[in-house]
Amino acid sequence: MWAVVVAGGSGSRFGRPKQFELLSGKPVVAWSLDAARRAVDGIILVVPAAEVERAHALGADVVVAGADSRSGSVRCGLARVPDDAAIVVVHDAARPLASPALFSAVLAPLRDRPGAQGADAVVCALAVADTLKRVGPDGSTVDCTLERPGLVAVQTPQAFRADVLRRAHASGADATDDAALVEAIGGVVRVVPGEPHNVKLTVPADLALLEHLLASRGVGREWGGGEP
Repeated sequence: MWAVVVAGGSGSRFGRPKQFELLSGKPVVAWSLDAARRAVDGIILVVPAAEVERAHALGADVVVAGADSRSGSVRCGLARVPDDAAIVVVHDAARPLASPALFSAVLAPLRDRPGAQGADAVVCALAVADTLKRVGPDGSTVDCTLERPGLVAVQTPQAFRADVLRRAHASGADATDDAALVEAIGGVVRVVPGEPHNVKLTVPADLALLEHLLASRGVGREWGGGEP
């Protein structure tokens, strides 16, 4: 089992490469690497080309330069996953508080019961609590309100049968997550519960929220240490 940790973004919404911001004393991406390390045999880290050299110090087995899109960056990492790897888990470094237990949860259905119920991928997700509305082309007028039953907000990590993930990426298509590419080729995607504290770092204010979660929920202890 191998992991591809995607940290190839430029941080356009954040204002700078957010994956190297310090979170409780260590780079954001290092939290994801530490969690993944407890669940897989090897890690491919994907970073911007300009950051490859300094990223070697973070402890991934392989560091590669990413592409212009998220899907392209995943393909750069996937190309370096050993051919004999049966399962690949993909995780966005922008979700630094995903716990080792969550990595294990998405991997377990594929690892313990290969092909169980025809599963090609496993994602983690939370039920949607907010009311969702679709807005029209003008961006300010509501077209309709969506029914919440059956809707979930999907997170990473996401685990895949390696052969299916490679086939899903063979088209070169782009998507906001890899599970969508698997769905597009007819793959079966299963869902396991996500984690409320698995917050995505998007804007600078999110750093304060992540720090608060680390302090108030003891998230750092889930990595096996008393302090983050």
